[in-house]
Formats: sequence, C-alpha cells, structure tokens
Amino acid sequence: MITSTVTYLGNLRNECMHIGSGKAIITDAPIDNHGKGEAFSPTDLAATSLATCMMTVMGIAAEGRGIEIKEMHAEVTKIMADNPRRIAEIIVYLKVKSNADEAQQKVLETIGINCPVALSLHPDVKQNVTISFK
Repeated sequence: MITSTVTYLGNLRNECMHIGSGKAIITDAPIDNHGKGEAFSPTDLAATSLATCMMTVMGIAAEGRGIEIKEMHAEVTKIMADNPRRIAEIIVYLKVKSNADEAQQKVLETIGINCPVALSLHPDVKQNVTISFK
C-alpha cells in the first residue's frame, strides 16, 4: 500500500500527501541551499522524525504499562555537514512529565532511543539525545 505521494510544485517546493489520512505537508529548500526556508526542509523532517518517533514509541510503551504521560515536548537541532551535504548530527532534548518511577523511566528511555527512525538512520549521523523526566 502506498504511504504517500509527493508532487513537485516548483521553486524547490513539494507537497507531500499522506494517503491514509489525506493530510498534506509542504517542504521547501532551506535558505542555505537555494530555498526560501518557508517550510520544513527534507532534512528538517528527517531530524524531526527522530523526535516524533521516540515520543510515539514511548507513548505506546507507557500506555501498555499503565504509565501516565502528562506532557512530552522535544527540542530538535539539526547540524549539517558539507562534502557531501548531509545531516551530521541530530540533537534531541526531550522533556517528559509522567508518573513513571525510575525503573519505568529507564525502560521508556531505552525504548525511545531505539525507535525505528533511530535504528534506520545511517551510523555516521550522530544522535545526541537527552531525555529529562520531571
């Protein structure tokens, strides 16, 4: 089954349509690479996907263990490299407010840092992840 379709709109912009939901997002080339920077760039999405995947699998794990996630918020920083142009590092600072005890926090953290996106990224992409439970 097709996951999404992508249509080039011109001017280094794409419309990405999620088939299952009909929701669309726009990508734009970043300012430092000939674009307008008016939307997520493809590499912004890749970096952001790491955080959203971590949060999703942690939410699933918490739900299955009766842990209440009161709030999760991530700050994502993408660092690019040249020659070749690529993502060199993704920094994720994830704050979690929950009723998880210390052992449960460790389980959630392990699940988060081993999410499908984390395991799919090239080993040369440094993943600098900090998870803070409050």
